[in-house]
Amino acid sequence: MSLISDVCEKQPLLDFLSPPDEKDTAIILERVLSDLHTGQLSFVNDTDTEILGLCAGYGSGKTRSLLAKCLYLSLLNQGFTGIVLEPTQPLVRDLFVTEFEEFLLNYEIPYTFRSSPLPDFVLHLPKGDTRIMCRSFESWQRIIGINAAFILADEIDTVAKPICDRAFPKILGRLRAGNVRQFAAASTPEGYKWFWQTFGSDEAKEKDDRKLIRMKTTDNPHLPADFIDRMKMNYDPNLLKAYLEGQFISLTTGAVFDRFDRKKHITKDIPNYSDEIIRLGIDFNIGKMSCVCAVIRDNKLYIFDEIRAHDTDQLAKEIRSRFPHNRLYGYPDSSGGARSTNATKTDIQILESYGISNQSGASNPSIKDSVNNVQRLLCNGKEEVNLFVHPRCKNVIESLELQSYTESGEPEITGLDHFSDCVRYLCWRCFNPLHLGAGRKTGIRIY
Repeated sequence: MSLISDVCEKQPLLDFLSPPDEKDTAIILERVLSDLHTGQLSFVNDTDTEILGLCAGYGSGKTRSLLAKCLYLSLLNQGFTGIVLEPTQPLVRDLFVTEFEEFLLNYEIPYTFRSSPLPDFVLHLPKGDTRIMCRSFESWQRIIGINAAFILADEIDTVAKPICDRAFPKILGRLRAGNVRQFAAASTPEGYKWFWQTFGSDEAKEKDDRKLIRMKTTDNPHLPADFIDRMKMNYDPNLLKAYLEGQFISLTTGAVFDRFDRKKHITKDIPNYSDEIIRLGIDFNIGKMSCVCAVIRDNKLYIFDEIRAHDTDQLAKEIRSRFPHNRLYGYPDSSGGARSTNATKTDIQILESYGISNQSGASNPSIKDSVNNVQRLLCNGKEEVNLFVHPRCKNVIESLELQSYTESGEPEITGLDHFSDCVRYLCWRCFNPLHLGAGRKTGIRIY
């Protein structure tokens, strides 16, 4: 179902505001648009795309784009309600409210502002008052029950991805009023987060209800002469790709698996595994069972699927249903031999009851050694890549890309660790390097 209503015919705004005494507002808007550069105009003038994204570098004019977009959609939806979301309530007050008031005064748009209990603008337009609700993404539930014509989100990539994932479908459900209904988000990219998932991923690009517009810092002709030079002096080349050019790029500092590179390691070219041994890296967690599915071909590891389940029995059942005819080798957390999510069997015994052969050792490898082992497979000293991931494995990709070290030097335990643990166990058992205690038995078998 389209979010954009069928506006009878596309007309110039001067025609849309047809009576002669109403043309002043359209003239003001034309003046607003004349102050925008090409990238900003592309974003503001697009009222056809249901879900619109603006990916912009620092100083590219993103804020001004959002302000002009808000006014333009207000004019097309006179008498209805629009919503503007900032990441936090202080940003609502300190950024949007301040900037929008200055914007309206500069262009002589009549309005009323109410600061409490929550900030609201009412634009007094020729065909009716348009209400602009100013809210924060951290309390997005406050817009539930509101029928809106448009919703604009600023700096959405600074909002935690789980919050965006929960809020986005609910937000789209509020677009049920007005003449031109649209969700538009503007942000400087902060790595491969929600913004990339929604607009930049291969999956997103296949959807015809959305579009991404990019703006570089250099697109803005009004910047101070030394602004870009100062950015180049203070940011490393990786950061400049995001903050100057508006590109999606990993910005994680202190990443555990810093050799992971989407361009090198993500591939749909997975060997046929119908007759292969399926290798399963498994992490036991009550309520959060995790598993990666892989095959080995030419001494390279191909992770082609991932599974989540509530408990070990459910996980084992799902594994067997996906691979009813394959030999299954499990490389689980070694603690599964002692702990149980079932009253009568250990986790490993449950796996074995479904025909999954246990390949775990007596104990887990050290985190340091197993991380280094994964790093070696990602890229060794000869620049060889021996680990590949199918793009459907979104949790695996996210964990390899985003898991960072804590200040104490240990990998963060934030939920990202479950699938990276699966990868560590699997790689350690299948591609075991030289072990600790050289010349002595370690209790670790090499397969």
